[in-house]
Amino acid sequence: MINSAAGAPEPSPAEDGNSLIDLSTILDKSACYARNENSGFPWGNLFIGDSRLGMQSDADEQLIIHLSFQEFVRVKSIKFDEFNNGANPDLNPVKVHIHINRNNLGFEDIEDVDPAQTITLTASDLKEGTSPIDLYFVKFQRVKSLTFYIEENEGGDVTAIGGLRIMGKTVATTNMKDFKKQG
Repeated sequence: MINSAAGAPEPSPAEDGNSLIDLSTILDKSACYARNENSGFPWGNLFIGDSRLGMQSDADEQLIIHLSFQEFVRVKSIKFDEFNNGANPDLNPVKVHIHINRNNLGFEDIEDVDPAQTITLTASDLKEGTSPIDLYFVKFQRVKSLTFYIEENEGGDVTAIGGLRIMGKTVATTNMKDFKKQG
């Protein structure tokens, strides 16, 4: 379609992503962080595909992982994988609270904020090849960031996660850079 005022074509309308993708490919890594993270096993290891590297908490079993996306997304499901192929099952996360679009949550205030969803993980949920956990569809429609608060594990001194997959779709938005100044 031609914009008669400027003679230039109008930007095409934005479309939602049509198929599920691994949303880790559109993380804004500069805005992601973890609290109580062991520096030898940082959050970035969750997405490299090797459960022996994974992520571990540092001082105790509690862990906060904040993941920010480059654009708004719809999150359908998540999949946590066990650390080191299940060699230490007492390090597996059990109770995970998921917060949407909350920045800068720390241990001092995260328990005062209601999560969008709380999941309880079993050892079988963490096995490689098992189905991801579907999230509440209506709550995860316009997500810019996710904050995971691992409150409890299977009884170990620290929590360890071998991998994390977040499946979903991109959300149609308008890129203001596509518009040209008129007159």
